[in-house]
Amino acid sequence: MERYYQKEIECASREQIRAWQDERLVKQVHNVWDNVPYYRKKMEEKGLTPADIKGVDDLHKLPFVSKADLREAYPYGLVARPLKDCVRIQSTSGTTGKRVVAFYTQHDIDLWEDCCARAIVAAGGTNEDVCQVSYGYGLFTGGPGLNGGSHKVGCLTIPTSSGNTERQIMFIRDLSATILCCTPSYAAYLGETMKEMGLTPEEIPLKAGIFGAEAWSEEMRQDIQKTLGIKAYDIYGLTELSGPGVAFECSAQTGMHINEDHFIAEIIDPDTGEVLPEGSKGELVFTSITKEAFPLLRYRTRDICVLHHEDCPCGRTHVKMSKPMGRSDDMLIVKGVNVFPSQIETVLLGQSFAPNYQIIVDRVNNTDTMEVLVEMTPEMFSDQLSQVAEKEKQVVAALKAMLGIYAKVRLVAPKSIQRSEGKAVRVIDKRKI
Repeated sequence: MERYYQKEIECASREQIRAWQDERLVKQVHNVWDNVPYYRKKMEEKGLTPADIKGVDDLHKLPFVSKADLREAYPYGLVARPLKDCVRIQSTSGTTGKRVVAFYTQHDIDLWEDCCARAIVAAGGTNEDVCQVSYGYGLFTGGPGLNGGSHKVGCLTIPTSSGNTERQIMFIRDLSATILCCTPSYAAYLGETMKEMGLTPEEIPLKAGIFGAEAWSEEMRQDIQKTLGIKAYDIYGLTELSGPGVAFECSAQTGMHINEDHFIAEIIDPDTGEVLPEGSKGELVFTSITKEAFPLLRYRTRDICVLHHEDCPCGRTHVKMSKPMGRSDDMLIVKGVNVFPSQIETVLLGQSFAPNYQIIVDRVNNTDTMEVLVEMTPEMFSDQLSQVAEKEKQVVAALKAMLGIYAKVRLVAPKSIQRSEGKAVRVIDKRKI
């Protein structure tokens, strides 16, 4: 039987959801106009006042906000509440420039934890479960978000944070953890390690996993489910909006329900900014309509996906987003072709490789090159060199069929690609463009 954390919200009528969004959007626009000069200036530049926004139908009139705006306004330029009313910050890694620092009131944290609690309950979690949170804690939102959601559900929570794989497995086994929360690449690594220890899925107490913070394919999901003997659920979020729990997967596993009582989602053409009709693939844009301290209107996530409103067998009525299919800014353009790491992962898993790979892009004599390093399984590693070469040719052909371009493939020894206990480093781009 399907369970819900807040059934009256999660299963609300579309008319009720729209009414909440209309009311909360208008209130939020007034909030940023009155309290965030940076927003007011952006609106004035478009000739807008709060009176021009009467509901969701007017959302398209508002200016976009991007990560560049967040960096320009760093650290306090987008804060809509006095600092004395803020109780926490969370932050991105800052690997591509200035850190994005997001602010939270206690009310913001309560709502965020509610969203994470919805995700845990959708994965079958109850107050009788043991939830091991193996996302990083600290400034990263993964650990604190799922930790708070787990508390709200009433789970016994194990805040292991990331890393120390031996200890992670010890706690899973000794404390009979039933729900695992971490990145999918780390879940795959845990599964791989437990398999090497001789553990079968029946000997692993886990029943469900909630995995996010990086892109992963359906094939990788099936691999994790088989190795750990669990049902693997996707979760989506951004520090800029709150953290994990912006959207989450239900038992149907056919997309993630967006918490539309807190966020309005749009799909736009990443080049023109035009709003695209439902069912179109494009860039995901979010407007936070309940966030007090750090509200973002029309934030460009750069994630590429599709939205759809079909009835869901789980009974939830909130719109679904597909797994992100890549990013409009992080995708690779090789020889003029758009390449997403998830496409390469799909090919490799289809060829019976583990999801341990690295993509190296370079430019030689003004021509793009792409090499894919792929770890062999222990069984493959014992093959003769001629058999290894044949497997390389098979992967080259499969990648050519998927991508339309040639990629050199090099099969390497098991465990030779560095493992990650956080987000996996999939791409090394050496081009100086």
